[in-house]
Amino acid sequence: MPQQPVLDLSPPVSDAVHRTTCYMCACRCGINVHMKAGKVAYIEGNRDHPVNRGVLCAKGSAGIMQHLSPARLRAPLKRVGPRGSGEFREISWDEALQTAVDWLKPLRETAPEKLAFFTGRDQSQSFTGWWAQAYGTPNWAAHGGFCSVNMAAAGIYTMGGSFWEFGQPDWDRTKLFMIFGVAEDHDSNPIKMGLGKLKARVARVIAVNPVRTGYNAIADDWLAITPGTDGLLILALIHELMRAGKIDLDYLIRYTNAPFLVNTEDGPEKGLFLRDGTGTPLVLDRRTGEPAPWNAPGVRPDPGAEWQGHQTVLRHMATRYLAPDHAPDAVAARCGIPAERIRAIAAELARVAFEEEITLDRPWTDFRGERHTQMIGRPVAFHAMRGISAHSNGFQTCRALHVLQILLGSVDTPGGFRFKPPYPKPPEGHPRPHGRSQPGQPLDGPHLGYPLGPDDLLLTDTGAPIRIDKAFTWENPLSAHGMMHMVISNAHAGDPYPIDTLFLYMANMAWNSSMNTGAVMRMLTDTDAAGDYVIPRIIVSDAYSSEMVAFADLVLPDTTYLERHDCISLLDRPICEADAMADAIRWPVVAPDRPGHEGVRPFQSVLLDLGARLGLPGMVDDAGQPKFRDYADYIVNHERRPGVGPLAGWRGDGTASGRAAPNPAQLDRYIENGGFFADHIPEEAQFFKPWNAAYQDWAVERGLMDKPAPYLFNLYLEPLRRFQLAAEGHGTRQPPEHLRARIRQTLDPLPLWYPPFEEAATDPADYPLHALTQRPAAMYHSWGSQNAWLRQIHGMNPLYVPKSVWLDHGFAEGDWAWLISPHGRIRLPVARMDALNDHTVWTWNAIGKRAGAWALDPAAPEVEKGFLLNHLIHELLPPKGDGLRWSNSDPVTGQAAWYDLRVRIAKAPEGGPVAPRAATQASPVGRGPARVALKTEGTP
Repeated sequence: MPQQPVLDLSPPVSDAVHRTTCYMCACRCGINVHMKAGKVAYIEGNRDHPVNRGVLCAKGSAGIMQHLSPARLRAPLKRVGPRGSGEFREISWDEALQTAVDWLKPLRETAPEKLAFFTGRDQSQSFTGWWAQAYGTPNWAAHGGFCSVNMAAAGIYTMGGSFWEFGQPDWDRTKLFMIFGVAEDHDSNPIKMGLGKLKARVARVIAVNPVRTGYNAIADDWLAITPGTDGLLILALIHELMRAGKIDLDYLIRYTNAPFLVNTEDGPEKGLFLRDGTGTPLVLDRRTGEPAPWNAPGVRPDPGAEWQGHQTVLRHMATRYLAPDHAPDAVAARCGIPAERIRAIAAELARVAFEEEITLDRPWTDFRGERHTQMIGRPVAFHAMRGISAHSNGFQTCRALHVLQILLGSVDTPGGFRFKPPYPKPPEGHPRPHGRSQPGQPLDGPHLGYPLGPDDLLLTDTGAPIRIDKAFTWENPLSAHGMMHMVISNAHAGDPYPIDTLFLYMANMAWNSSMNTGAVMRMLTDTDAAGDYVIPRIIVSDAYSSEMVAFADLVLPDTTYLERHDCISLLDRPICEADAMADAIRWPVVAPDRPGHEGVRPFQSVLLDLGARLGLPGMVDDAGQPKFRDYADYIVNHERRPGVGPLAGWRGDGTASGRAAPNPAQLDRYIENGGFFADHIPEEAQFFKPWNAAYQDWAVERGLMDKPAPYLFNLYLEPLRRFQLAAEGHGTRQPPEHLRARIRQTLDPLPLWYPPFEEAATDPADYPLHALTQRPAAMYHSWGSQNAWLRQIHGMNPLYVPKSVWLDHGFAEGDWAWLISPHGRIRLPVARMDALNDHTVWTWNAIGKRAGAWALDPAAPEVEKGFLLNHLIHELLPPKGDGLRWSNSDPVTGQAAWYDLRVRIAKAPEGGPVAPRAATQASPVGRGPARVALKTEGTP
């Protein structure tokens, strides 16, 4: 018998493995980067990492193609052709940095506010904000105002945290999980892992979304809600729970402002809490029948009290939410959800919360000093994201969802929603926004924050906006993440003032990160009567040849995420889990390699270099020399306050956690540990964190707070009432007349629902359909559709049309259509989808590309058959009768309301390409190959 050949069934895929952190979305999973002959050969998940436990999605695996992308920039660039043409010449780093200094130094010395520095989906916002503060400009923010600030701000103001980076469901214990507006791009691996746990335990999942994809597709129940009506559904659930008496009164009395007495007397205090002489809110004490401070020893608040006409928060809530207009029968038709289904879901929430109560035998002590022998939990958890956030009623809708959780007693209890360090942190625990700039001086404090009333708005003495995006003004008072989507429009209009330099990092605002994309491109290229650009200078930093790069005057090329240091910091966007404080790094697993060219540099290091050349405080020493060698040096040695720096792990002598002196070997310890650090919370401190004395002490020891700061949840949000009072004529700071009615209507201290603004201004007979975009699981950044692997998943994006609309218009497979809004029309391919709200069309976002961008072929599928709904969305609402136009945003936070879009559809002639189609931009990096092959030394 012939001898069988010996086969190596497990050949080595690498000769070294470097453990770092993914950058293909904001999950920030741990990855193992396999190296072969000094090159990246393969990427897999890190099984030891607390975020993903080895799970890795298509995006993370495709990071190798991102790193090797032919669209990578290779050297600094200076524009030689018209803006938007993409015509550049390569220059040296010395020339690039000197050019930036020549532009920015005179500005800082005369008018620092004329620099507008905005960043996109980067993950170093505490650093870029610190740089902008040192420069002295009030005009800095990241993309949150375009993305999901309603979710974040509503959570902070209501309970001191929110979903995703702020907290997570108790995946191991919850028995009923309800998700609102969640697509597949956010927190994807942790959610997939969590859903796997729920399915294994046969826990029930309820999905509320007009579109049934991804997580919604595997839910046990799917509610195909009408876009923009989630708040109505949530308030109807609250109606049913209150009607049945299924709320956790003990939880509400102990941990919320439900028993606070609200002043009902006319005057400047109406609607505010009754207070004693020290300013402490009052409750009615059951022992005496008299008002007493809520935190007085032994006080027993009556949550349903009325005293001399003043009623508690809970009584106000009952009056509002038990009214017939919140009943399921009253909202069903508008929501598109039958009344009996709404009642059934409310009953199921109540049954699981109160009949399947969880009890943990873990003694704990609350902030009042009371010892509890057990931790009682309600095993109902919620999660929500952009789908309910990106509406002009999104803040109040998100507030309503948080109030629903609180009424059930399922926030930071076993089985419910759980805070992740450094949260919980109430609005009072955050700074107020700052915007006072002076020539040659740093800003007077951090840019972003949480206003508590009109005195915290960023307005000049004449009432004009201080910021170019008009954040923190009467138009959008609680705009905690800024309003990036309004920067270019306002700068182009010179309203509230003209700027000199627009500085963007990883923000594709000439394409998918702006509403009204075609007009934005024109704004970037418009000239004045003298022939000068209306926005005089534009600096862009990116790693790739994006659409926005083509509009830059100066390009500072960044590295890929595998070629630089990064810091996923507790000061910024943490990776913590509910049971642990955690952070992570990226480090250069491979050196930048752009042969034959000037080369690329990590943007954060470039920004430090630029700051030192400008002499910015904190970036130079007393002799005027650079304080930090590079970003890695900054990560280790910078302190935001004594003992607290960007990284929490291995501080001081290498054993301290959170708060201690810098450790020169800190980065080495992170690398040895797989790129991350985790400090687990003691069992006694893992739940009831806002009120748990053990957690408060643990957090103080680690520098998450400087002293214990227990607080109560805000069912009734008093800061909103302060803005209403101003609109009613009280106080020294008054809103303009044309905004008074809107402030009184929308800034209600109790969650409410109102129709989205664009919907209210649009005739539904002319525009009967809602139009949505959502990011697919395979794309997070607009980067994704240059990626050779991910393009095979989404090389184009059709408009998905529900069955009824498909049949009414006689569509067939392969057809094209015109989609028309009050603002414009686009031509696109269509596809039928039956798992869709009957009055909604939708598509994937950021698949379509401008010809010539991203080193793609000008006739690539992304160009010919990929499109953006952004062309149909205006950044301003239609004019009102007085001629005024307000931003197309939530009136509380300024979140871009791009889910309010109304459209109609009509058949178009067969075949492409899509329209409108921007002129082809030149590519400073050439074009990628038709076929991609990865070759390493020793492979055929």
